[in-house]
Amino acid sequence: MVRPLTTSSATIFRAQSEERFARIEAALERLAEAQARTEVEFREYRERSEERLARIEATLDRLAEAQAQTEAQMRALAEAQAQTEAQMRALAEAQARTEAEFREYRERSEERLARIEATLDRLAEAQAQTEAQMRALAEKQARTEAEFREYRERSEERLARIEATLDRLAEAQAQTEAQMRALAEAQAQTEAQMRALAEAQAQTEAQMRALAEKQAQTEKVLQSLIATQQKFEERLQRLEIRVGQMDGDLLEIRYQERATSYFGRILRRLKVVSISDILDTLEERLSPDEVEELFNLDLLIRGRIRGSPGETGPEVWLAVEISALIDTEDVERALQRAILLRKAGYPAIPTVAGRNISPVAETVARREGVVIVQDGRSTLWQEAFAQWESNQA
Repeated sequence: MVRPLTTSSATIFRAQSEERFARIEAALERLAEAQARTEVEFREYRERSEERLARIEATLDRLAEAQAQTEAQMRALAEAQAQTEAQMRALAEAQARTEAEFREYRERSEERLARIEATLDRLAEAQAQTEAQMRALAEKQARTEAEFREYRERSEERLARIEATLDRLAEAQAQTEAQMRALAEAQAQTEAQMRALAEAQAQTEAQMRALAEKQAQTEKVLQSLIATQQKFEERLQRLEIRVGQMDGDLLEIRYQERATSYFGRILRRLKVVSISDILDTLEERLSPDEVEELFNLDLLIRGRIRGSPGETGPEVWLAVEISALIDTEDVERALQRAILLRKAGYPAIPTVAGRNISPVAETVARREGVVIVQDGRSTLWQEAFAQWESNQA
């Protein structure tokens, strides 16, 4: 049989219950405040994360623009590459900071959730104790049902508020988890963009390597062409020298064989003389080096000046240097060798013969009294003869 509660016992029990429910409500209010602080901190973190993601996206936009410039302007690759690397380092640093901040936030969130769970565990224990006390109280308050119903209604109202608060906490937690998933998706998109950018960079580097290889091949081909061209020019130069020598030799043979045709207009009874025919006299009157120099004379002719009456015209010798293109060296050789012949006692007149003569060589020939013969036409003959005769006198 349940003993009836006294008025003092009911009052004490009610006071104790009110105190316990006050503690429960205070704990729930602290839990709500902690959740509010969590939401504020999360909003701040989300704003910071969004700002960082915006900076990351801006950096990605700049990286994409730099990549486009890199592809469009391959010549500025070194500068664009340096910018890309600098931006990649900045992005990596920002990503590292983001990861560190996310780890820190996750650790703080886990700590807060652990505290919330511990509070809920304590609340569950308190609730269990309350229920046990309620069962005991129901047994004891059989005679005070009306008062207990009142108390129960108030308790149910408070429990309803508690449940509503827990529902709001659960909803806030669900929103937090949704935001965390959105943040994870944004992070995944960022990583995908980074991978795409890395692949584009790898393709650019591959294109640059291919371009470098093609450039190296082009340089090898160019070097080969240059070497071939140099060899060709050397062969052409040797060929020109040989052709020039052959042309000179043929011209010398032609003048020797057709001496009368070329020099018959200025001399008669002309004769081609070999150095060996007058070698004894030359060796008596000249040094060995001077004799050796005369052996290099292209053609030596003697005859009498045409236009003299009978055969009384003076005899002259022509020291002839033959070249297809007469230059100053030909004029100087003819002059030098004519002087040696005159030293040996032969009235030699320097003569140059060929197809053409340079203006400078012609000027020197006029000044030095050198006869010029071009394809059988002689010039400066009278002037040269008069100059050498006056020198001899």
